[in-house]
Amino acid sequence: MQLPFTHDQFLDVFADYNRALWPVLVLLWVLTVWALWRLYRGRAGSSRILAIVLALHWAWSGVVYHWMFFHRINPVAALFGLGFLVQAALLTWRGVVRTTVTFGPATNGWGWIGVALVAYALFYPKIGWLFGLRFPRLPSFAVPCPTTLLTAGLLLLVPRPEARLLGVIPIVWAAIGGSAAFLLGIRADLALPVAGGVLFAYLLTRGRPDAAQPNPALELPRA
Repeated sequence: MQLPFTHDQFLDVFADYNRALWPVLVLLWVLTVWALWRLYRGRAGSSRILAIVLALHWAWSGVVYHWMFFHRINPVAALFGLGFLVQAALLTWRGVVRTTVTFGPATNGWGWIGVALVAYALFYPKIGWLFGLRFPRLPSFAVPCPTTLLTAGLLLLVPRPEARLLGVIPIVWAAIGGSAAFLLGIRADLALPVAGGVLFAYLLTRGRPDAAQPNPALELPRA
């Protein structure tokens, strides 16, 4: 496959993005950790808050990363950004407005794989650094690939019927973004096809009725 940009151009986009926005990226990382902490402490409304944070990640990646930065070297980023906004809208509708999607702590093997993917997403910039990339020319937090890893991990903590619609776009991006691991040498992205494959398998298999069930105490009463 021939990409419309080079490896150096790809990393230059991240350099511009990180230099311009690093305070916001730190804030989004802290906000994400706080939302996860609330979930595992069993705080009321934590699932809804986590859905808001995830929707923010997808909207941010769509508008800021794809439309404002990546579009400079890849015109298809306009379409990518639209897909990310659709995912943000789905998360908002299903997880915030309707609260038909609820996250819960890991209770089975799928859930613990999800926890591992969430941890990988949180340490994604450090993993890129361990593979030889250096700030600011490295993929950081709150860009499409760690956002997809974070979402895939969290959807493994959601009962299958609730997660299926929300899993489509992350699985598609896991395939698209995972190509960077091979075509651009971004080895931290080797986890993307793995995450996409695991999420796909989870959504297609049938589990016990009590698998990955949410904790009702995590939700606010519906109006």
